Amino acid sequence: MASSLDERYRTRSLWLDSLGDQLVPRPALAGDIDADVAIIGAGYTGLWTAYYLLRADPHLRIAIIEKEIAGFGASGRNGGWCSALFAGGRDAMARTHGREAVIALQREMRATVDEVGRVAAAESIEVDFHKGGTLTFATSPAHLDRVRASVTEEHRWGATDDDAVWLDRVEARSRVAADGVLGAAYTPHCARVQPAKLARGLADRVARMGAKLFEKTAATEIGIREVQTTHGRVRAEVVVRATEGYTARIAGLRRALAPLYSLMIATAPLPPSFWAEIGWNDRETLADGRHLIIYAQRTADDRIAFGGRGAPYHFASRIRDRFDRDSGTFAELQRVLVGLFPSVAEAPITHRWGGPLGVPRDWMSSVGFDRATGLAWAGGYVGDGVSTTNLAGRTLADLITGADTPITHLPWVGHGSPRWEPEPFRWLGINLALALPAGADRAEFRTGRPARLRNALLERLTGH
Repeated sequence: MASSLDERYRTRSLWLDSLGDQLVPRPALAGDIDADVAIIGAGYTGLWTAYYLLRADPHLRIAIIEKEIAGFGASGRNGGWCSALFAGGRDAMARTHGREAVIALQREMRATVDEVGRVAAAESIEVDFHKGGTLTFATSPAHLDRVRASVTEEHRWGATDDDAVWLDRVEARSRVAADGVLGAAYTPHCARVQPAKLARGLADRVARMGAKLFEKTAATEIGIREVQTTHGRVRAEVVVRATEGYTARIAGLRRALAPLYSLMIATAPLPPSFWAEIGWNDRETLADGRHLIIYAQRTADDRIAFGGRGAPYHFASRIRDRFDRDSGTFAELQRVLVGLFPSVAEAPITHRWGGPLGVPRDWMSSVGFDRATGLAWAGGYVGDGVSTTNLAGRTLADLITGADTPITHLPWVGHGSPRWEPEPFRWLGINLALALPAGADRAEFRTGRPARLRNALLERLTGH
């Protein structure tokens, strides 16, 4: 019989539920210790950082502090898109770093998709990696120009038809026969993964490499070359903050990243007759042109895992288990899913879950290291972290070890996002920004025309 602790972890997502008895926490910290590097957070960022540091120097003493278990947060609950998407405005980066630097970052993101697959294979971590690319459908006349423009935008930043291409209705439906598809943008630079397998597998690997992973140990305060936890103090030459959506819980960091929620549902495994009807044979990840982001994958066991934004931001950046579930958002996700694939209307929804993302005020990811204080960080992925965390881990390893490599000069390195506004302005502004996409989508599906006024206001609020 599963313990209540096991059940708490298993119910976080379909992905964690499938791992069952692999979710036993490692022992907590048992008093003060010294380390070379202390990493706060055993999600992808912290685990990749430990992995590449130990590859560079196997003798490093690395302590990883985790409040729950490795992969408990977004790393074990996300949509499983290992993509080349990067959270950050290209024009803004080009103004400060130049066009070629932005193109170099995008090129590195594309290579990072393959790097994740390479490491998983090399380390025998079975993560259901399949690189089928991404289809972004136009499912309304209002989407057509916007989705086509996304391909043009990729080409403006150095992409070729090998990187991004427009598919007409027939071409798009030959890949996935979703209802109402008028065309699609396609990029090959995305792989489907099982997120929790990746997180838990990485945790096991870095532990075998020599990292000390202390689960059920909450970091309460970050100081200069030390971390205070609920079970003792960790003193280290370098302290890495890898807390993403949970950053607001650390003293002094409530306004650094806003925890915004993304929620998901998953069907039961669907029969061969369904897949024969719609295709989806290369297991592409799916999105469409609406403003309120949706994302989907065909899982290794032939479910549809389907997610989207729209859940509210909670006052004062509060994070609670009950916020992972919002009945209205789940119902809307199921409505959209059935709209795309009417024949799943009778399929059972076996899992409903969610969790917080880390969102910086300027919606741009960053990574950096201050050698004078020993403080390092990475995060603010705005939901695009499955691959970006790998680049972050490699970058932090190079910065910490002093390696001067091309990735240490990419434009997100050292970027400082402004802090979010104090409450109640943060609550008002974020929830207004969350309401605008849904309103714009309703107007566009009703009229078939772009909601230009709402779009402009949304761009002003988010900076994109």
